[in-house]
Amino acid sequence: MSGEGKVALITGAGGFAGRHLIAELERTTDWELVGLALRPTPAGTRTRMLACDLLDRELLERTLAQYRPRLVFHLAAQSYVPHAVAAPGNTLINNVIGQLNLLEVCRGLELDATVLVVGSSDAYGLVYPSELPITEQQPFRPGNAYAVSKIAQDMLGYQYWLAYGMRVIRVRPFNHFGPGQSDRFAIANFTRQIAEAELGRIEPALLVGNLEAERDFLDVRDVVRAYRLAVERAEPGEVYNVASGTARRIGDVLAQLMQRARVALTVRQDPTRMRPADSPRLVGNATKLHAATGWEPTIAIERSLDDTLDYWRHTLGGLSGASEVELAIRERDHLG
Repeated sequence: MSGEGKVALITGAGGFAGRHLIAELERTTDWELVGLALRPTPAGTRTRMLACDLLDRELLERTLAQYRPRLVFHLAAQSYVPHAVAAPGNTLINNVIGQLNLLEVCRGLELDATVLVVGSSDAYGLVYPSELPITEQQPFRPGNAYAVSKIAQDMLGYQYWLAYGMRVIRVRPFNHFGPGQSDRFAIANFTRQIAEAELGRIEPALLVGNLEAERDFLDVRDVVRAYRLAVERAEPGEVYNVASGTARRIGDVLAQLMQRARVALTVRQDPTRMRPADSPRLVGNATKLHAATGWEPTIAIERSLDDTLDYWRHTLGGLSGASEVELAIRERDHLG
C-alpha cells in the first residue's frame, strides 16, 4: 500500500450496497480503497479487493495491520430476513460477532479510524401510527432475529465510542433498492419477474407478498452518498436515519412497475412471501442527517424503478453483463 493519502476500508464490498459505495467513493474521492468480501469479487476500477471473513479474527487483524485504514465502512451482514427467521443463530453470529471482531481489531491496533456502522430501520420493528415519522429516539421493538442483530450492531458501535473513545458513527437506512440488487428483495424480485415475463420465460403472473405494507424507499445511490457524507461530516457517537420521509404502499410501487412492462401482467399472492410480525407502515425522519451533512435524496423513485427494470432486462436478455449495465446506469445518473 502507499504511504500517502487516506485508506478507506469497506466490508461487504462485494454486496449490493458495497459495490455502489465503491462506485461513489471512486467517483468522488481520491482515497485509497480496500474492499473486503467473503470471496474475491471484482468491484470498481481502482479498489483493491480482498477475501476476508470477519469471523476469522486472525486474518482480519493481519489485513487491517497491513493497510491501517483511516476510514472503515462496515456494511458486511446477513441481511435477508427470511434467512434470519429460518436460521436466527447463524444471523446473530455472523452480524454481531463479525462486527465485534472488527471493532476489537481496530481497537487493538490503535487505528486512528472513523468507523461507520450500518444498521437498519428494521431495528425499530413495531411502530405505532402516532410514532410516525420515525426519529432516532424511537424505541426498538424488533420483529425478527435480523432486527435483533442490527440492534446489537448499533449498540456495539455506541458502546465502543462511549467506553473507548472510538470514532464510531451509526446510520439506520430505510428500504433501498436499485440496479444490481438480489432478487430476494421485493422490488428487485418484481422487476426480475417482469423482465422474465417479457422474454417469455415465465407466465405473465407476478408472485407477490404483502402489497398493503407501506415503506420508505430510497435509491441505493442516494444511500451510499449518505454514508460518504456521514464519515466526512457527522458526529462520532451519534446515530442518523437515512430516509426519504415518504411512505409508499408496495402495491402502488408494483402498479408503477406494471405500467412499464411490455406485456400484460396479472398478480398472484404467494403465502410463502409473507413476513411474520410485518409492520403495516414505516416512514423515517432524516432531519438529523440533513442538519449534520446537508444530505437529502435526489433520485426520483420513477428513475430508480426504470434503472432497476433496465438492469434485469439487460442482464436476463444477455445484451450486456450485469456489471456493464450497472456502470452505464451510474454514469448516466452522474452525467445528467
